[in-house]
Amino acid sequence: MRIIFMGTPEFAAPAIDSLLAAGHEIAAVFSQPDKPKGRGYTLTPPPVKVKALEHGIPVYQPTSMKDGEALKLFREIQPDVGVVIAYGKILPQDILDAPKFGCINVHASLLPKYRGAAPIQWSVIDGESRTGVTTMQMDAGLDTGDMLMKCETDISPDETAGELHDRLSAMGAELIVRTLNALEKGQLRPEKQDNSLSCYARMLTKELCAVDWSKSARDIHNQIRGLSPWPVATAVLEGKKIKLHRSAVSETDAPEAQCGEIIALDPLTVQCGSGAIELLEIQAEGKKRMTARDYLRGHRIDSGTILQ
Repeated sequence: MRIIFMGTPEFAAPAIDSLLAAGHEIAAVFSQPDKPKGRGYTLTPPPVKVKALEHGIPVYQPTSMKDGEALKLFREIQPDVGVVIAYGKILPQDILDAPKFGCINVHASLLPKYRGAAPIQWSVIDGESRTGVTTMQMDAGLDTGDMLMKCETDISPDETAGELHDRLSAMGAELIVRTLNALEKGQLRPEKQDNSLSCYARMLTKELCAVDWSKSARDIHNQIRGLSPWPVATAVLEGKKIKLHRSAVSETDAPEAQCGEIIALDPLTVQCGSGAIELLEIQAEGKKRMTARDYLRGHRIDSGTILQ
């Protein structure tokens, strides 16, 4: 099929390889504009643009999809279908209708659950044990279109959002190929979403990072792994902020201890509102990420110290 591909981050890039390997033609790629990154604010292309250029595919980076210029390009290219994966822009109805078969989205959840910007992270934060990817016929709503195909997977109790992201990215790349193959054969059976089962996965912000040690060990563990690798859960140790990259629910428990109190040093264990948590990888301000054991080699901390 002749495709216009719309996507921006690393999550979307593997699908380009999969679609080309399956024999589809990607006539053009739309991606977000390059953005400044790093300490030098170097203008950096998004991963989807990089991937497209590797394959010699024309790339367009409009600041708006509503000024008529994008629609003009769509009509010139005459795609059979639009494939949209984490593009990051709202598409107007005339763009959605421009391809022969409309636009198909790959969404990183089992719709109708976790519509919105951060479905992977919120499924981990909420302690879900199962998730997946869904292909969807796009409409004007926010992830409300008819579902086309799904692929499911378990979430490991210690899996981080970053690790799950990589697995779902590969699953999505495979599922869009299956979806387009079924579309070509007339075998798709669109299914309406049950709006009563939906929930919204709002965008992540740094306001979510601070750990409340009065919560249960399981909830805090889910917060830490759900915010890894960004924006990363935080705590305050002896007046200085530390980032908490990886943890585990501890079998040790000291109900008489205060919430946030360090009750063991090897492994570094902190009492929570119920249960305790082991901090496995942490990062001090201005320092590199390291194991808690390595951190303790260079920082004297006593049992009984309170994390805020």
